[in-house]
Amino acid sequence: MITEGLRGTAELVVGREDTAAALGSGDVEVLATPRVLALAEAATVAATAGELEEGRTTVGTEVALSHLAASAVGARVRAEARLRRVDGRRLFFDVTVAARDGRTPLARGSVERVVVDRARFTAAARS
Repeated sequence: MITEGLRGTAELVVGREDTAAALGSGDVEVLATPRVLALAEAATVAATAGELEEGRTTVGTEVALSHLAASAVGARVRAEARLRRVDGRRLFFDVTVAARDGRTPLARGSVERVVVDRARFTAAARS
């Protein structure tokens, strides 16, 4: 059952493939904002893992993210998501991303996801 307060995490050791230069979002060898966002979304998915009815999944619909600090290749980072509000099928998460030491904030924001029927959603995307 989806209830407010659910939490999830996702971790990453920054590789060259995760950098702004590799992803085309800049030309520096630091953790790219799109990769930070993907890590934050992975934490939201982890928060609902095992909580959805059979055949259901969530899809991202809205994101607000502030990328606050750079992370070098080799850095360990951790995203945490907390389900702040449930409004029908809409799920509102607060997300934070920090260096693995937990003391250096790298990003914070919010992610909205919607619960959908997996088969119906996938079929609609193909047509």
